[in-house]
Amino acid sequence: MTASPKKLHIKTFGCQMNAYDSERMAEALAPAGFELTEAMGDADLVILNTCHIREKAAEKVYSELGRVRKSKDARKAQGRDTMVAVAGCVAQAEGEEIIARAPVVDIVVGPQSLHRLADLVAEAASTGKRSVETEFPADEKFAALPQRTTGKRQTSAFVTVQEGCDKFCTFCVVPYTRGAEYSRGPDEIVAEVERLAARGVREVTLLGQNVNAYHGGADGGSWQLARLLQRLAEIPQIARLRFTTSHPRDMDDDLIALFGDEPKLMPYLHLPYQSGSDRILAAMNRKHTAEEYEALIARIRAARPDLALSTDIIVGFPGETDADFEDTLALARRVGFAQAFSFRYSARPGTPAANLEGQVPEAVKKERLAVLQALLEESRHAFDRETVGRRLPVLFEAKGRKPGQITGRSPYLQAVHVEGPEALIGHIAEVDISAAGPNSLTGVMKTEFEWREPVQAAV
Repeated sequence: MTASPKKLHIKTFGCQMNAYDSERMAEALAPAGFELTEAMGDADLVILNTCHIREKAAEKVYSELGRVRKSKDARKAQGRDTMVAVAGCVAQAEGEEIIARAPVVDIVVGPQSLHRLADLVAEAASTGKRSVETEFPADEKFAALPQRTTGKRQTSAFVTVQEGCDKFCTFCVVPYTRGAEYSRGPDEIVAEVERLAARGVREVTLLGQNVNAYHGGADGGSWQLARLLQRLAEIPQIARLRFTTSHPRDMDDDLIALFGDEPKLMPYLHLPYQSGSDRILAAMNRKHTAEEYEALIARIRAARPDLALSTDIIVGFPGETDADFEDTLALARRVGFAQAFSFRYSARPGTPAANLEGQVPEAVKKERLAVLQALLEESRHAFDRETVGRRLPVLFEAKGRKPGQITGRSPYLQAVHVEGPEALIGHIAEVDISAAGPNSLTGVMKTEFEWREPVQAAV
């Protein structure tokens, strides 16, 4: 008689890399008999995969653990046990503190130790002991994880190729929670993407805390990101390639040129500048100036004139004056971003900026952020409006909300809705963009348009 599967519920906070890690944790636990469930109350194992970037990240985790405790108590009243694990960057940063503050937690596991999760669950089940695993063996993690699978129909996939960061921006916790820069071997990455392609994936986004610092290869680093992208472009079923997040200091000539030379590399780049003030950039330890950032953007746009740019910006960094903030606004106006993510500065314990003088009052940060976001929203809408009247290749990913509607992504990562057959999901078709809404585009796919296999698609 086959044992009934155990249920696993994962709640993911934060970035795409955490989403990728959550997928890998589910795969690592599958051999132990765990199947995913959307309902926490059905889960024998609950995992909170946490992020430490956003404001009050740890407090949000403890608040969520309160809800997990209630679910665990309700299941216990029914005679069902529940194990609880906290994973990710808050787990790495807090470690033993989580065990001390939250009795509901059985396992704390950092992002570089998730390959140990199945063993940790088995040990906790057999001994009843609570454990903390927060080492940094990134090479061991990827070698120990099982091969990627795609249990559901999937058109796009994330693949982590690089972890950690050596830049030590003064506001950032990544070097302390993810460790030093580590790059996976190119053969391992190519094999993973080939397996995804064989299961129907048509678009791959390469992930890294500082992805364009990729330096894989047994020969000590001859495989930079451009070379890896070129190799992945050779996989016939893969129609589109993207990568995120990048640092301006690591945009080398080969990578810039690739935007113009490789049609499978989408014309979309996320390149944070954080501040338009050179004085604040120096205090952040960004190692670039506003002028250098703009010169870099000019070079990339020369290689790919239709490039859509995305960025990250922090307002209210310690010492930021009204003049510094105006410099940030001015840079945003000059560059023109298709997408942007902006945040109020919040101190992260253990980072140098947390101890700087001149902390900006919260009310001032809030006011500045509102002004900046209004500017960025108008820039985004302006970019979207510019696509109206154009014919764009759209990779269709899913059914739309309305009957007979399907939805996909433009080369510029915009959501596009059209009326069309579900048979187009997983394929690329030309779409006439007819309108730009608040968060997506609407288009028309003429009957004379002939949809084609993604391997033949080009932007």
